[in-house]
Amino acid sequence: MTTITNDVGTSVLTELSADNASYIESLYEQYLVDPDSVDAQWQSYFEQFKSDDDALHNAIQDQFLLLARNQTANKGTAPAASGADCADPKQMGVQKLISAYRRRGHRRAQLDPLKLHPRAEVEDLKLEFHGLSEADLDTVFPTSDLNIGKTQAPLREIIEIMERVYCRHIGIEYMHVTTFEEKQWMEQYLEENLGYIKFDDEKKRSILERLTAAEGLEKYLARKYTGVKRFGLEGGESFIPAINELIQRAGSGGTKEMVIGMAHRGRLNLLVNILGKNPADLFDEFDGKIQPTKGSGDVKYHNGYSSNVMTPGGEAHLALAFNPSHLEIVSPVLEGSVRARQVRRNDTTGNVVLPIVIHGDAAFAGQGVVQETFQMSQTRAYTTGGTLHIVINNQVGFTTSRQEDARSTEYCTDVAKMVHAPILHVNGDDPESVVFVAQLALDYRQKFHKDIVIDLFCYRRNGHNEADEPSATQPLMYSVIKKLPSTRAIYAQKLLEEKVIDATVEQQLEDEYRESLDKGEYVASSLVREPNPDLYVDWSPYLGHELKDEWDTSVDIEKLKAYGRRMAELPEGYKLQRQVQKVVEQRLAMQTGEEPLNWGAAETLAYATLVEENYLVRITGEDVGRGTFSHRHSELYNMTDGSMYVPLAHISDTQARFATYNSLLSEEAVLAFEYGYATTVPNALVVWEAQFGDFVNGAQVVIDQFISSGETKWQRVCGLTMLLPHGFEGQGPEHSSARLERFLQLCAEDNMQVITPTTPAQIFHALRRQAVRPIRKPLVVMSPKSLLRHKLATSNLEELANGKFETVLPEVDARDNDKVTRLVLCGGKVYYDLLEQRRELGLEHVAIARIEQLYPLPEKRLMEEFEKYPNLEEIVWTQEEPLNQGAWYYLAPHMFRIVVPHPTRAKVMDPVARPPSAAPATGSPKIHAQQQRDLVAGGLGVSVDQLV
Repeated sequence: MTTITNDVGTSVLTELSADNASYIESLYEQYLVDPDSVDAQWQSYFEQFKSDDDALHNAIQDQFLLLARNQTANKGTAPAASGADCADPKQMGVQKLISAYRRRGHRRAQLDPLKLHPRAEVEDLKLEFHGLSEADLDTVFPTSDLNIGKTQAPLREIIEIMERVYCRHIGIEYMHVTTFEEKQWMEQYLEENLGYIKFDDEKKRSILERLTAAEGLEKYLARKYTGVKRFGLEGGESFIPAINELIQRAGSGGTKEMVIGMAHRGRLNLLVNILGKNPADLFDEFDGKIQPTKGSGDVKYHNGYSSNVMTPGGEAHLALAFNPSHLEIVSPVLEGSVRARQVRRNDTTGNVVLPIVIHGDAAFAGQGVVQETFQMSQTRAYTTGGTLHIVINNQVGFTTSRQEDARSTEYCTDVAKMVHAPILHVNGDDPESVVFVAQLALDYRQKFHKDIVIDLFCYRRNGHNEADEPSATQPLMYSVIKKLPSTRAIYAQKLLEEKVIDATVEQQLEDEYRESLDKGEYVASSLVREPNPDLYVDWSPYLGHELKDEWDTSVDIEKLKAYGRRMAELPEGYKLQRQVQKVVEQRLAMQTGEEPLNWGAAETLAYATLVEENYLVRITGEDVGRGTFSHRHSELYNMTDGSMYVPLAHISDTQARFATYNSLLSEEAVLAFEYGYATTVPNALVVWEAQFGDFVNGAQVVIDQFISSGETKWQRVCGLTMLLPHGFEGQGPEHSSARLERFLQLCAEDNMQVITPTTPAQIFHALRRQAVRPIRKPLVVMSPKSLLRHKLATSNLEELANGKFETVLPEVDARDNDKVTRLVLCGGKVYYDLLEQRRELGLEHVAIARIEQLYPLPEKRLMEEFEKYPNLEEIVWTQEEPLNQGAWYYLAPHMFRIVVPHPTRAKVMDPVARPPSAAPATGSPKIHAQQQRDLVAGGLGVSVDQLV
């Protein structure tokens, strides 16, 4: 066969005449269904066309179309015969028309309840586009791969079915999914009922009952609390029967936990009508009768909730995630919580724990964290077996119109196409279509374990909140909305006409719901009043404790040596890269006491002790397996076959899980995921490490809205550990500072811990203290870079075996305390610069102490340090950061308060730091070196010329 290549690389036969185009098309369709059903030569030919790429697939189809049109031009259009055979070009036109409906039918679907935006003409859904005409409507054609239960049908019937399936109130985008199996499954699901949604009367009444609940709560709150913010669901009431269907259907399939994340709109409705929050409690919150007993508390439409509901498959646990007004940031937090629950249940498929995320249309299109979360969805560290997404599509932002200003894509959901997630657009005023789409979405997720999106086209009957007047900015939209009957009214009328209910039943549903609210009774239809405690984690052992600095973190030295030996054992035949082999050998000598330990040796020993004591350890971040600075090497790779071995996962047969995962190049979504994970598993050390500490500012929303304030707002405790490489080595503004000052500014109410450890023993004990102490507070570690292998930054094995984390490290050199007149306080890398110069200069009157824990500030230990030196005159804080950054402005009021009442003559001197700067560090190595010499000299109280 002679072949040529077109512009997308598709080979086409040149020796086949146009007369055979229909025959080739027929064979190709046959091959797609069953490759073995065609001749081997044709299998080989068609194999080159196999692709998941839409452009390539379209190019193939266009080649067949071109051949067919050439045939028609050469022969003229022959009248179609009843039962047209496979060689007829009309048959190929029918196949192209069917394909067009599947690909483009959503462009003509009646999605907008407001009918404000007429759909544009879809050229390739017209008969003439495919060489067909109205004269062909009664011609019977083979139905090929159509899932309609018959092998042939008149074109008229085929079109009617395609219109019902793809162009009515449901518009499906699925041709971008990655596998033919998924596409075929989707087509069969959609087409097998010929476009009809076949619900029995009981199902229809249950949908009406949930719609009544959705509308009833909003009406009740509107009357009782007129003008008060509640971010009501009016216009999107179909969401409630949809989410109810997802929960009940998932439960019937064996799902035991469902974690739900959503922003404001409809949240109170979900709480009351689905999760089963008592309406009386909600009313008390509106009335101001419920005040936070601890911390700041939060507004009612940010709070989370959990409950158990009964499903056809048994009892299931529901959890609504707490979240702030920062819109989509709850998405990765929820995914982290789901992953932790799946690990706890050994749910490797994702069938037992289900994530559901509800979005707003404006936020879904506009928040970059949505893209990050999608990008994470199938990665090893972050997959949760697929997420069900529901977009409550108001078709407007706060006051920003639908498409002109809100986005550049046709649909707000187009961002989901990046992971080939099917998108199900549905008209919210057709509740049966909405429920059907919910069924489809769940079934797809449970089968393929990938994300899928429901785009619920609805509207917002009121403004952004109940005090807002929307017609000021959307006058045309709201003139339509004011005249539009509610979704419930439309559906109730439909059921009345179908005689599924009568007027008495309709009114009874409304009256009974209102009476339940008046009485303050529970109105969720399947709430379990005495939930099974086995379905959730008991956090009580970790609550109510005072935050204590002192904690025993010692480990028997022989155990440490045994862990070191175990981590040096490799599978038989495992060949390591030369430098890595050297690291393993050196580490063995360190961890068995033959040599001093460096940072990596001590850190990995800490993890070994924890997993053996049954604490799960999870470490994620950019390049954490090896470590950005090659210090960790928790993952070892075989040079022969590229396989990976994790020694810490093989400490013993009874150990807890240990896992390191190199994350995608993201901070916001990844850190949010780890926060969600850490809030869900108490007996764990969950660690996120930044590639450079500076990069954490890409996740500032997570730090501000969750890590620092989650406990005071929501009473949600979290033991997340953040390792943030921090130190001024002349690497420029973006590779020096982890923005220590920002974390210290957020510190209050014992909300988190901020440390600057400077020895391997310190990081060993800090990590162990974080896990073994029965209290869960975030730990922020300003971890070093150059100290990872600094000749002075070492510890011996006895310090790990017998020590504890020291909040203040005292002077290490022997000296006469009576002669000390100057005490230098510092933290981090600059300590070693000061120490080396002090030793070179022989300054006997200068002592140096390190504040290793900046928050909570160890005031008692600082006082003890001051009191060592009876003739102390000067206390000076020295930092590498610019004066307007770093720890000084946090420390200053504390230092003056502590020192001023002290009976000695000591006074707090002006701090020594780099000059105030808008950037964290200079980009010039020369300027950096000079600044470093200046601050070391200033800290020691000597001139720069005196430095060695």
